[in-house]
Amino acid sequence: MTEQLQLECIGHTALITIQNPPANTWTEESLPALRQMVEKLNADAEIYALVMTGAGQKFFSAGADLNVFGDGDKARARKMITYFGRAFEALAQFRGVSIAAINGYGMGGGLEAALACDIRIAEEQAVMALPEASVGLLPGGMGTQHLPWLVGEGWAKRMILCGERIDAQTALRIGLVEEVVPTGQARQTALALAEKVAKQSPSSVTACKQLIQAARKQPMWSALNLEREMFVDLFDTEDQQEGVRAFLEKRAPVWKNR
Repeated sequence: MTEQLQLECIGHTALITIQNPPANTWTEESLPALRQMVEKLNADAEIYALVMTGAGQKFFSAGADLNVFGDGDKARARKMITYFGRAFEALAQFRGVSIAAINGYGMGGGLEAALACDIRIAEEQAVMALPEASVGLLPGGMGTQHLPWLVGEGWAKRMILCGERIDAQTALRIGLVEEVVPTGQARQTALALAEKVAKQSPSSVTACKQLIQAARKQPMWSALNLEREMFVDLFDTEDQQEGVRAFLEKRAPVWKNR
């Protein structure tokens, strides 16, 4: 779809690499392409997980190229932020498990892409920030919504309102990332975690992810009936029958994602 995003399928995992040197910035070309790519992966029953990383050794992604906003054109700004929102909404709604392998600087829209993923693995040299307010903008790719959910209001305000940059260990401490690994190992660590996803029923993973994300917008008690209904709905899938049979027969299940 674009040379700025490389897609590689490894087993049941889709690996998306942002490659727009020097800083792997998002563009009017790559953002719609990301949305289309995720939609196609959603329709591919053989894909259970998605890993996103950046090309090179310095940047995961530096976000948007500010030259796009340099002329003050509101129409272009609206178009660009719509691209950001739609792309990262699609990424957040990927039916499988998405993992960001943050291999360097994750700034602005770069960090927002990682925030849209389910799990984040950062290399020890990674630096993360949402510095938009320092240039008269704001995080418009769901950053103001995703960040407080992950790290709490206080740290979200430090990063967004004060422009604070954080290193990988701080990100781990506050819950922004789930794991820190040595330089050069985020991609492989993320792919290894994605392999674990392939051992889970993809039908169950999709249902569980929907329920977990539902907790963001409603009280726990209001989702209990939905949880029970979705549990019973899994009995309409071949994966449920295969999973139980495989356990009783003491063998590994063979998932069909249906």
